[in-house]
Amino acid sequence: MPIPAEGYPLAAAVSPRLQVVATTDSTNADAVAAASADPEGWPHLAALVTTDQRAGRGRLGRTWTAPPGTALAVSVLVRVEGLPAASRGWIPLIAGAAMTRAVAAQLKGTGNTTQLKWPNDVLVDGAKICGILAEALPGTMDAVVVGAGVNTRMTRADLPVSTATSFAAVGAECDDDRLLADFLRALDEQLQALITLGGDAAAANVLGEVESLCATLGRDVVVSLPDDRALEGRAQRIDPDGRLVVVVDGVETPVAAGDVQHVR
Repeated sequence: MPIPAEGYPLAAAVSPRLQVVATTDSTNADAVAAASADPEGWPHLAALVTTDQRAGRGRLGRTWTAPPGTALAVSVLVRVEGLPAASRGWIPLIAGAAMTRAVAAQLKGTGNTTQLKWPNDVLVDGAKICGILAEALPGTMDAVVVGAGVNTRMTRADLPVSTATSFAAVGAECDDDRLLADFLRALDEQLQALITLGGDAAAANVLGEVESLCATLGRDVVVSLPDDRALEGRAQRIDPDGRLVVVVDGVETPVAAGDVQHVR
């Protein structure tokens, strides 16, 4: 689906700057470069959107592509000057929870289940419909670009892996504008709650929100760690710093970063 002629009015009502481009290699790379060059022109919740991203980037250095018009890519700048450095790890989790809520709203009444896989993959019926990547602007931790890629009109034949899905693949139509608006609004609300309460995720109900959506908790998992080790155990809970606590032989191990595989 090409970008609608009317743009995205619902999302534009939430974002102070909603820049729509016909095509780009990476919305995250573009947003990082633009916000670095013109900080005043990129306020909190400024966003860059396209339906044709040619070289999207994901966590752990992965890249992904989608046929033009079959996925929605958005990168949002969030400014978090009042958030303690120790609580910055909650930003990608908040983004994942916000997109999970936005996707679930689109699928209300369809019978499909929308959940979050720690830290920020959005699942529909257990398959990935959206991935998220958060990147701090160079030279600062007070401004972060949050990028999300949502499979919207991708057919089953176009899905890159068997563990992926899309709105079209589950027989649903996506209202891109409402999806964007819901995502931006939920992202801002949770961030502001966290900032207001000094980074205390439990008091801000950010921890409870993420846990309530998280399909990873209570499951056996294999976590591929950044140092190439694999951790196998039961995902027990999320700690106050946003880390996944995995129990291995009765011992709790907090995981700050890693690729999680749910063991069926």
